Amino acid sequence: MWLSDRRKFLLLGLAMLSGCGYRPVYGPGGVGNMLRGQVLARAPADDREFVLVHQLEQRFGRTRNARYGLDYRLELREAGLAITPAQETTRFHVLGKAGFVLHDRTTGSRLASGTVDSFTSYSATGTTVNTQAARDDAYRRLMVILADKIVSHLFALSPEVLK
Repeated sequence: MWLSDRRKFLLLGLAMLSGCGYRPVYGPGGVGNMLRGQVLARAPADDREFVLVHQLEQRFGRTRNARYGLDYRLELREAGLAITPAQETTRFHVLGKAGFVLHDRTTGSRLASGTVDSFTSYSATGTTVNTQAARDDAYRRLMVILADKIVSHLFALSPEVLK
């Protein structure tokens, strides 16, 4: 009896999702399939942008003949998080914000835009080399997070926006 109740719950849930316009991202007509291999991100200008673009290419697929262009703007800053009584900062927050615009490369029309933000942190208690490695890793992680949030935002678009 419990198994049949679970089936009813699953069927009810699927019916509710179909009623609200839910479509799988990679299903027929889904945005994931429409964007796969069709998004060309602006060329990176530095190491951090390179990591962001690399992650975007991992998610969208690498392409040369893309239908859509993706422009982005990064705002990054650090803030001291843990300060000792001797006024030494032992932990830093790395805060990042990425504004983005998806446009049609043939018409130039803007299809979607938005802003995503996140943060990471790193410890500054080791040697200079350890601290620099931790800092670089924190920025790398932040770029991956921001790229994934951009992709998620674009996957939430209605397929009609891309037609």
